[in-house]
Amino acid sequence: MPTLNKESNSRMSRIAKNIIALSISSALSVGFVSSTNAATYKIVNKGEASKLKYTYAQHQNINGDMAISGTSIYDFPVQFQYLDEDDYDEIEEYAFNSNYRVTDLNDIEDSDALRAGNPTANDLAWVVRWLQDSGTSGSTGKGRNIEYQKVGDTIAMTNIGGVTEDYNLWDETFEGTDVLTRSTIDIVSGITNGGISYGTATAPFLPSDTFTDADGEEHIFWLREYGIRGFFSYDQGAQIHQVVPFETQHGGGSSAVMDVNETGIAVGFSSYKLTQSFLEAVEGRDDPDKTDEENKKNTCADPDIVPGEMTLDACIANLLLLTSDPYHIMALKATLDSAGSPVVEPLGLLVTPHPDDERSYSSYALAVNSSGVAVGYADGFHDETVTDPSEKEVGGQYAVVYKNGEVIDLTGDHTNKGNSRAYDINDVGIAVGHITKGIGGKPVQKFFYVDTSVPEEEINMVNPDDFFSGSDSTVRAINNSGLMVGEGEIETHNESARNPRKTAAFIYDMNDDIFTNLNKTIPCSLRLTYDILEARGINDAGMISATAIVKVDRRDAKGDIMLDDSGAPLKEDIVRAVSLEPIPDDGEVCTAEEEDKVIRKGASVSFSAVLSIMALFGLRRRFFK
Repeated sequence: MPTLNKESNSRMSRIAKNIIALSISSALSVGFVSSTNAATYKIVNKGEASKLKYTYAQHQNINGDMAISGTSIYDFPVQFQYLDEDDYDEIEEYAFNSNYRVTDLNDIEDSDALRAGNPTANDLAWVVRWLQDSGTSGSTGKGRNIEYQKVGDTIAMTNIGGVTEDYNLWDETFEGTDVLTRSTIDIVSGITNGGISYGTATAPFLPSDTFTDADGEEHIFWLREYGIRGFFSYDQGAQIHQVVPFETQHGGGSSAVMDVNETGIAVGFSSYKLTQSFLEAVEGRDDPDKTDEENKKNTCADPDIVPGEMTLDACIANLLLLTSDPYHIMALKATLDSAGSPVVEPLGLLVTPHPDDERSYSSYALAVNSSGVAVGYADGFHDETVTDPSEKEVGGQYAVVYKNGEVIDLTGDHTNKGNSRAYDINDVGIAVGHITKGIGGKPVQKFFYVDTSVPEEEINMVNPDDFFSGSDSTVRAINNSGLMVGEGEIETHNESARNPRKTAAFIYDMNDDIFTNLNKTIPCSLRLTYDILEARGINDAGMISATAIVKVDRRDAKGDIMLDDSGAPLKEDIVRAVSLEPIPDDGEVCTAEEEDKVIRKGASVSFSAVLSIMALFGLRRRFFK
């Protein structure tokens, strides 16, 4: 197999999943926001879905139309005809070796039924896990093996007029069936007030024709036409306008649409250049001290690999599965021309790389306001005064504003500051996001707001108080009244992969410096039912798009309700897309239990498991970390 240098290993995997128009409803007054006991929002559950377990709020417009993402599809369409006896042996071994750390599954229940392509729900879940597993740490998972079916397991939906429907993009059915591959990752990020929907999706993985290698062995490769592509639509998906990347060589390139304003200006990012290591892994190296044969060795230009082991398309696909960073990325702006085709232009980089520096330098646009001013983040240097960086310069990623043809760093002096992101900007130019700062000798992520309308030399980040000094926090969105929403950590213990800190959604009013846990603003009776983890958006009617933990009947991998020994449904905690909508303050006073909630007991999904699933959409750190 061709190999890659270690230069590339971090950007596109952080891709995989942000957003505005006038004044706020009079119901959301300062007193309304500052209340810490009485209810000031009602909850509308918009994430009910029959064919998948988890749903997540993206953004909703002034009409309450919401974009929703979902994952963990029930009865995933595994194509058992492509598996052989050796594969089934591996699946059984995989389940046996992994069973001790997967609390909600048993060991393989019925080997004969599994091998006949009719597994129990438990055994189906193991097959899907095996197909998804990246195969690292010695596991036999096939997530990075192009000879096995791929699992995308991510569905885009919209809730319009109270009705939730699938938003189908580029997935296809398996030949001769009406079954979608479910190998795509489809995300609708939002819907503008005028009805423009937008987001990012992938092409499906489909089985290739049979290939016979140099040893006479037959292979089928699971390939797709391209990776991620941004899109926007003026008619709820009836006609999709795809944003073709600047660079599409060797794999189709990558692009994303992260936001669209009311005039139809879209922003996002696109591949614009191949990384040197990826280019060499495909075409061979150019080392003058080595022979042509040596330069091609272990690359797609090596005849022992192509056509000895696989086709060129399969070789490139294999490389794309093995690396997370094949392209340099640049922020983009896109509009439709008179013929209805996207006109895409680059927004530029924060730094000008040294000619001898082959490292990847990228920029990203995540939101745009009504004036066409965009924000996001870009690669920069710890010493912000560097103008002619050498290859030895130490880099970071910093919040930026794209304005008047310039890319402007919003961080200011980088001393004692780490990476930062700007996730949203309102129509008066207030940008929001988070920045990593040194607090008590440790890096802590803190939310900020900054006025981008002032001259560059006057730009100053403001970091209001949040839950506590060591709490990681971020703001995802701001409306035109200066109300911001996001999430932060509410527990103080030392975090670990097995024991992460719990998060809660918050709202912050920059006008009066009032910070409120959103769990304190819902009716008392709902505080024991809904646990609001994060808030993704707030529109100008004060409606908040959020994701909450709720307890529901537990379902198996096929979607059937699971029962205990007495025949009663088992329960589990899942996450659901919800809308928080302003209501008049009725002065209700909650009990101590309702005010502080209770610790959930008997939940089959731990908080760490919930966070790992939310990471599919970057809900804990919004797309990028």
